[in-house]
Parts: sequence; C-alpha cells; structure tokens
Amino acid sequence: MCEFVKTKLLPSGNSIPDVGLGVYQSAPGSETYQAVLAALKLGYRHIDTATVYRNEKDWRGTTRSEAWRALEDMQIEGLVRDVGVSNFGELHLRKLAKTWRLKPAVNQIELHPWLARADTVKYCEEQGILLEAYSPLARAKKMHDQTLQKIANEVSATPAQVLIAWTLSKGFVTLPKSVDESRIKENLEAAKLILTTEQMETLNGLDTYFVTAWDPIKDHAV
Repeated sequence: MCEFVKTKLLPSGNSIPDVGLGVYQSAPGSETYQAVLAALKLGYRHIDTATVYRNEKDWRGTTRSEAWRALEDMQIEGLVRDVGVSNFGELHLRKLAKTWRLKPAVNQIELHPWLARADTVKYCEEQGILLEAYSPLARAKKMHDQTLQKIANEVSATPAQVLIAWTLSKGFVTLPKSVDESRIKENLEAAKLILTTEQMETLNGLDTYFVTAWDPIKDHAV
C-alpha cells in the first residue's frame, strides 16, 4: 500500500485504507480487470465491488444474501472480519440499532460537498460508524463549478483531487471510480493534498442536496 495513504481502524481491530477504487458501472471483463490490476500496481489495497455491479465474478467474489443478523453471526463466528451497511440514513440506522448485537463497521453512502448529509454523518460519528463516500466526484457533474475550480487553482490540483481531499479531510473513506490508469493514479495522489480550514468551509457551503442519480436513503422505506 502507498505510504501516503492513511487507514481507518475498524471495530474488529483490522484497518481499511482511506482511498479505494470504485468499479460501479465498469464493464465486466477486461475493463474491470485492467482497472483493478492497474490500481493494485499503483498501491491501492481497497477495491469496492458488489454483486449488483455484475462484474464481481471477474474477481471470484462470493455472494451473501443473508440479512443483518446472519452477517452478525458470521462475524461472531469469525467467518468475516467486519460487516457494514450501504445507503442507510439516520432513521434506518436507528431502527437497526434496536436489535443489533454489533454495530455496522461502515455505512457507505453518496457524499460530496453538494450532498453533505449532515444528520446521517452526525449519527454515524456519534455511533462510531465509519462513513465511506461513494460518488465522491459527484459523477463529474460539478467539475466546472467555479468555487471548485478556484480552490483547485489555489492548491495546484485537479477538481477531482480537491473533492477527494475534501472527503478525506472530513474523515471519510473515499471511493472514486475510474478505469483510466492516469486518473486512478491521480485519485490516489490526492491523499497528499491538504486543504485549509477556509477552503474546507467554502466547500462545505456548497451543500444543496444534489443527488447525482437517485437517493436510496430517501426512497427506501425505514
């Protein structure tokens, strides 16, 4: 793993790298294979995948359809190191908390300056649940934002690197997606970037509940 990429400690005592490679919507087969291979060679040690992406079989992943209690059982039995959830809002987590024996180690949700999800973030931080930011680049839909461009110029970085640095500065694990080797490298090197308090406050002010596709947190029943 790259020496400049930090890690977060999970409840099990294991750690997870702050920067991972997302492969959502990467084509199954060669495209996903080459992207992951390039990432591993560059120093990535965190690859985010899921059965629903329809490319997990390229990496011989296993499918687990059990509910949360079964996941807890597997962790208790030592079959898995850590278990987590995805697209859980505060209310979903509060409902789960009524019966959980183990807290989720992570909650993976869409997070970027235009979608800060303050309530969910606050609850996760209070509960010690690590947040993983998917679509941290807002699916490239905000790359020409003037505020983002200005900060990128100030720190001599790309807009994408600034967005990754924002997620890392917030204490999130970040999962930028790319199949281009140069961008995969660029995303990793964003871990070196330090934003000032003023720059972070400026980016924090961009929050407008901008969801890049659909909002599973809002649309899924509690």
